[in-house]
Amino acid sequence: MDHGPDDRHTRPDGVSDGTVEALGKLSEALEAVEEARGHLYTFHRRSGTADLLLGDAVDLLREAGHDDLADDIESDLVGRNVIEGRWTFQIVEDYDATYYEAFKRHEQAARDALAGGRTHLFEAEMKEDRRTHGRRHHEARPDE
Repeated sequence: MDHGPDDRHTRPDGVSDGTVEALGKLSEALEAVEEARGHLYTFHRRSGTADLLLGDAVDLLREAGHDDLADDIESDLVGRNVIEGRWTFQIVEDYDATYYEAFKRHEQAARDALAGGRTHLFEAEMKEDRRTHGRRHHEARPDE
């Protein structure tokens, strides 16, 4: 039996096509922000890894008898801020507090105000339009 999407993915009565489209675009924008945030965390992790590897390189330079060069690199570069006054964890924290949390709050508020908090209405309706109803692996939801 083909039931269609569940209630949380069904357009509430009175919600227009334009509203569903706008909420879909807002959701798409949030997904781009999530992706950017992931890249920021990648930057954070890779920069931290680079600093740890740099420390290893300094140790190896010392072991190879290059103390002056090791001292110069260590004092200037190991543990250095990546931008003025900040390590990458501080950049991630500032991004989250300044932009990410505000973006998520506005996206949630728009869904709450316009669609009863329901998510992915645009995508759910696209799925209903594109899937082959009644065919295996084209079910509307897992419980079918």
